[in-house]
Amino acid sequence: MEYTSKFTEKLSVEQMKIELLNTAYGNGDTFLAKLDPRTLFIWYLFFGIVPWFIHNQVVLFGMFVLMVVLTVLTKVSPLIVFILCLGLLGQGGYLLIASLFFGGDGTVILPLLLLTLKLSVISLASITVFCSMDPEKLSNGLLKIGVPGQVSFSIAYGYRMLPSLLEEYHHVFLSFRLRGKAPDRHGFLYWRSIVYFCKIAVLSFYPLLLSTAKRARTTVEALETKGSFYGFNHPKVKKIKLAHLRMGTRDYLFLAFSIIYIVSVFTLGNFTS
Repeated sequence: MEYTSKFTEKLSVEQMKIELLNTAYGNGDTFLAKLDPRTLFIWYLFFGIVPWFIHNQVVLFGMFVLMVVLTVLTKVSPLIVFILCLGLLGQGGYLLIASLFFGGDGTVILPLLLLTLKLSVISLASITVFCSMDPEKLSNGLLKIGVPGQVSFSIAYGYRMLPSLLEEYHHVFLSFRLRGKAPDRHGFLYWRSIVYFCKIAVLSFYPLLLSTAKRARTTVEALETKGSFYGFNHPKVKKIKLAHLRMGTRDYLFLAFSIIYIVSVFTLGNFTS
């Protein structure tokens, strides 16, 4: 019961909001957070695409070890890691059951493990990069590489609004529970209660969408009043805003270390194959 109580506390809405805020703003003192966003984009461009085309188990495992080490150094939230592991296990289990159902045998386990390893490398790389940049840094980095200002602002705005939307969704969900009537009997395997809560969860999205649309319109009007959209497309304003972004010695050393490590892993993989 003690472990169940602790697990329930970790899954509370307030705790999830805290974890989201820590993910967005609480990793500014890590090594990767001090790098230029363009360095992280270049690094992620490799580790987010190349693993799909690699079939050597040694190379993939070496990349996975690097991702695990960087994830630990980035201080990623345990809740996000838990959700990632749950998703990978669910997807792997689903594909295994589907393959066995359609006439497969035990030989499909190795390809599924290889696919799971690829997804793990790509997912951990995504988590590592985006947990190392706060919304402002991510927006500035996208603006620096030529992404339109409206797009970069929308991404940063989404980061900032996610905790508020989660809290508002929780309030709407609770209001539906207060005004509704729960089933008198849970039914076999609590199926009545499960259907009741699923119905409330779906209905709660409609007021949330209306509230989000209203809030987005207010935000757009406030930005237009302050001239933000003019600043997004004005070269002098962008130059002043992005003047602090510079790739220094730390960025080049990180990229050099990554290149040396990948070359070593590929060499080891070719030697053992």
